[in-house]
Amino acid sequence: MTISVHPSAIVDEGAEIGEGSRIWHFVHICARARIGKGVSLGQNVFVGNNVVIGDRCKIQNNVSVFDNVTLEEGVFCGPSMVFTNVYNPRALVERKDEYRDTLVRRGATLGANCTIVCGVTIGQFAFIAAGAVVVGDVADFALMVGVPARQVGWMSAYGERLDLPLSGSGETVCPHTGEQYLLKDGELVRERAVI
Repeated sequence: MTISVHPSAIVDEGAEIGEGSRIWHFVHICARARIGKGVSLGQNVFVGNNVVIGDRCKIQNNVSVFDNVTLEEGVFCGPSMVFTNVYNPRALVERKDEYRDTLVRRGATLGANCTIVCGVTIGQFAFIAAGAVVVGDVADFALMVGVPARQVGWMSAYGERLDLPLSGSGETVCPHTGEQYLLKDGELVRERAVI
């Protein structure tokens, strides 16, 4: 399986790109970036030096993945969503030594035009709605909406909303896969992984 790189893309020498990845129009990948297998980088994507992108991630058009961002396997970044890496930027103050790490766990979805403020961890299979602004850590499977983002529900690994309360206890199944999910003390776990 080969890597597909559009002629208009710039891939700096030293960048690591896994087999089967597709790099589309006007992408720029910096020299120390590490990109996994089967990744799709849409038109006008920028990938910084200190970035790790896991296998099978899909990054849609007009997304900049700045230094200190790590995406685990299967993360979806919607069109024009935003990562930051400096918490309190000023043009007149150099803060490159103050970058904060951002971690997006396996299978999470970051909707179109959402913003992820640096220094947070987005839990596995969390779902950030379009236009939401995330300013704190997000639990596994959490459905987040609004500005600032707040949790309004739970999503299955498949991407179906689950019929569970936000807190307390409960159990349900994904309406598509039949996976069982258990909520206990505000933490959601799945009993049998399909995805």
